[in-house]
Amino acid sequence: MSLSGKLVAGIDSSTQSVKVVVRDAETGELVREARAPHPEGTEVNPHAWWEAFNSIVPQVLEDVSAISIAGQQHGMVALDSQQEVVRDALLWNDTRSAQAAEDLIQDLGGPSAWSQAVGSVPVAAFTVSKLRWMAQHEPENAERTHSVVLPHDYLTWLLAGKSGEPTTDRGDASGTGYWSPLTGAYRQDLVELAIGHELALPRVAGPSESVGTAIGIGREDVMIGPGTGDNMGAALALGVKPGDVVVSLGTSGTAFAGSSTPTHDPSGFVAGFADATGNFLPLVCTLNAARILTATAAMLNVDFDEFAKLALSAVPGSGGLTFIPYLDGERTPNLPDARGSLHGMTRENMTPENMARSAIEGMFGGLADAVDALTRAGAAVNRVLLIGGAAANPAVGQVAATMFKAPIEVPPAGEYVADGAARQAAWVLLGELPTWNKGDTGESQHFDPVFDESIRANFRGAWDRLYF
Repeated sequence: MSLSGKLVAGIDSSTQSVKVVVRDAETGELVREARAPHPEGTEVNPHAWWEAFNSIVPQVLEDVSAISIAGQQHGMVALDSQQEVVRDALLWNDTRSAQAAEDLIQDLGGPSAWSQAVGSVPVAAFTVSKLRWMAQHEPENAERTHSVVLPHDYLTWLLAGKSGEPTTDRGDASGTGYWSPLTGAYRQDLVELAIGHELALPRVAGPSESVGTAIGIGREDVMIGPGTGDNMGAALALGVKPGDVVVSLGTSGTAFAGSSTPTHDPSGFVAGFADATGNFLPLVCTLNAARILTATAAMLNVDFDEFAKLALSAVPGSGGLTFIPYLDGERTPNLPDARGSLHGMTRENMTPENMARSAIEGMFGGLADAVDALTRAGAAVNRVLLIGGAAANPAVGQVAATMFKAPIEVPPAGEYVADGAARQAAWVLLGELPTWNKGDTGESQHFDPVFDESIRANFRGAWDRLYF
């Protein structure tokens, strides 16, 4: 039972599922949680997200006072002039727009022009790239498209009963490729460059603004927060500040840093995103993370516990076995057609133990490069926080300590994206951002760095031989 009686709900509408947490607005005490699956695939009818959300509403949300939705970034939800969905939403992990991104980069004058305009250089994941792909390959759908919103924008608008104009927040807007964290404004010229005509775009709400009241979840006075993108939600839950770098091990891998100033990296490695509070969240995203480990465990025919034992019984460096883990192509570096590969194989090192460890080292190889890129972009790295389902594997933190130069902290497993949305909802309800000391999360694990340059050198050497 809540101590204060004021409850808030946070929603994480992710690629694979919808997760809901209900917490006490003032203390952060967990009251209940629930989840429901989403369809698989890289394009999804957005109504499926709404159906999944509504399948758990009666169980968990009837007594909340405020709600916010954090969602998977970048997804393109195209709407016609009647605000009906034009086509299935293209998700962040749909790489068919890779060439469209390259075309856009050249059309504006190169990567530096994009980083100066919006803080980021387009890749296949960005909404602007998907708009260009639709214009090239589905011109009738492009012509029908009157407005475009992001997954969390669409769900927030449905939650408000489609009343008023759709809204978004600065965090999620910064991942579109046509909203600038540098100026806090949309770039309609970039929208037109992508799709050939202007689009109606969601209003960017303030970080603690109520954007409406919820329809159909019990009470009639439930306040709706602006919501945000999934990485911004996790940062809000963790209280990320300058000096903190979060490495999130989900379907994708991300490394993002708290920053008080905007960044713009002309190499395109670092995306210069905004956060959900008014600050900034420079971020690097890889396409491959936790699924590297699950795929390797399946190949070895072991469960995750046995996989961890195998990995920890191998020496750092996996006997020279190096795994380049681009199993689904890659986003950063921008190699959508790449595939995974093993290097340095000998009869002696081809063991289950080395295979297991090399999968973890391979996953962190790209993410360690990501943290280095954040440093070059001006972010301080005083500690690395590992979150996401894969972080709970007992081998992951220990291997990470050999791959990063900063101390490693593994917070207790939790629904950090949903928790960030719940904390935002409490901000909307209470008028100030609460400091929660959630007693349900347990203790963090800490690992002092035992950085091993040779592992990074092996990964970099194998990568260079493949791509240079």
